[in-house]
Amino acid sequence: MKKNYHTLRLILGDQLNINHSWFKTTDDTVLYVLMEVRSETDYVWHHIQKVTAFFAAMENFYLELKKQNHNIVYIRLDDTDNQNTFSGNCSALIKKYNIRNFEYQYPDEYRVDKELSDFCTKLDISYKSFDTEHFYTTREELANFFQDKKTLLMESFYREMRKKHNVLISAGEPEGGQWNFDSENRKKIPKSHNAIPPYVFHNDVTDQHSRITKAKIKTIGRINPEQLVWPVNREQSLELLKHFTDNCLMFFGTFQDAMQSSQWSLYHSRLSFSLNSKMISPQEVTQAVIKAWRDNPDTISLNQTEGFIRQIIGWREYMRGVYWLKMPEFEKVNFFSHKNPLPGWYWTGETKMNCLKQSIKQSLDYAYAHHIQRLMITGNFALLAGVHPNDVDAWYLGIYIDAIQWVEITNTRGMSQYADGGAIATKPYTASANYIHKMSNYCDGCSYNYKEKTSENACPFNSLYWNFHDRNRAQLGNNPRLAMVYRLWDKMAPKEKAAILEKADCYLNQIESL
Repeated sequence: MKKNYHTLRLILGDQLNINHSWFKTTDDTVLYVLMEVRSETDYVWHHIQKVTAFFAAMENFYLELKKQNHNIVYIRLDDTDNQNTFSGNCSALIKKYNIRNFEYQYPDEYRVDKELSDFCTKLDISYKSFDTEHFYTTREELANFFQDKKTLLMESFYREMRKKHNVLISAGEPEGGQWNFDSENRKKIPKSHNAIPPYVFHNDVTDQHSRITKAKIKTIGRINPEQLVWPVNREQSLELLKHFTDNCLMFFGTFQDAMQSSQWSLYHSRLSFSLNSKMISPQEVTQAVIKAWRDNPDTISLNQTEGFIRQIIGWREYMRGVYWLKMPEFEKVNFFSHKNPLPGWYWTGETKMNCLKQSIKQSLDYAYAHHIQRLMITGNFALLAGVHPNDVDAWYLGIYIDAIQWVEITNTRGMSQYADGGAIATKPYTASANYIHKMSNYCDGCSYNYKEKTSENACPFNSLYWNFHDRNRAQLGNNPRLAMVYRLWDKMAPKEKAAILEKADCYLNQIESL
């Protein structure tokens, strides 16, 4: 490698887009850099599979760029000259190779964006930033769309994205004559139904795992470093996409909200890590799903297809837009002034509540849970228990392999915890045990009785549900979507209401032993 380059280009660990215009041609005056840094591994307790997967994907991307004859440096965690920050390592490279121009792609996280912006203002060389060429939208597009509107309604944004990008549109109208088929996508897994096993990989990440453990990085969760199940390159990501369209899409919509104790994957694509690291793009995922539906109309129905497309072109782009509209203030909002700590068993799964035990242990085993497990089990309980949003954010940001703050905090602090007071969700996503029983088999064999509110073994979700709505009536009582909830509460006899609230207090006071 020669000693002088004109331009240094920084590639972040979630910018592994081989189709980016940067890489279309080789330029001997350009030096790329990828780096493993403590500023990224230490700002939250990450799942061990998350850190190893990112490191493995980054190294594979580095090797691919070398194969294409790009000049690139890969800084490993244990390199003696690693400054362990983006700015520190870039400063050292600029000095070492007499760099005259610095370039980077827009980070997806506010804190990294600020670090690089601050770094550039102190440089005495030229610098430039570029789009990641990944998302359907720009950072500002959602803010511009809602500029003259009273609410940030996702559905209206989703429809605009469909029309703008001609996704599931025929002659200017939505395919099938309606925009949303969500009412068809709320089925529980039948007892006689056997879902296909998850499609997994057996990636050897012992080198990455060794670096992490030797550096004594604090992590959570479990791993077999010889058999990491997640894709760590573009080829594997495309393989997982094909498996989804061939084998899972036909049932995805119908069972997308279902939960099953014996099945950790069901019919979900599990493409979020590949998408969020940019090994594959939302455009090619969308195109592959639509092609599968058009090629197989007898086996893949429109509700399956639309349900998935809505998550990609709707929810994912929407959450990113909200993030850049609301940050950095968003990470401080706490509408209910919740202050309770997260129960310790969120880190172990050691609780008698079977739904939480299953969802948390699955998360610790695979760094994964699907959206309903996150929203209506772990998130629902944290909200009912009055847990501080900071604790909830830290847990979600660390435990899931796909968790990057732009998509985590908007879903967690916004949708799940309603800490933004309704900027994202039109009502808090709360539920009693009845919903959990309806959508899962978790209540079978649980230590608690999902039908009971106040008995000795009554499910904690029931009393905590009513306690939450009672104590927050001043903030929520005028919400039209909660009118039925408060009517039911008001119809209860005073003695019954008092017993429910007393039971809730009892459970909150002994929350660590639930």
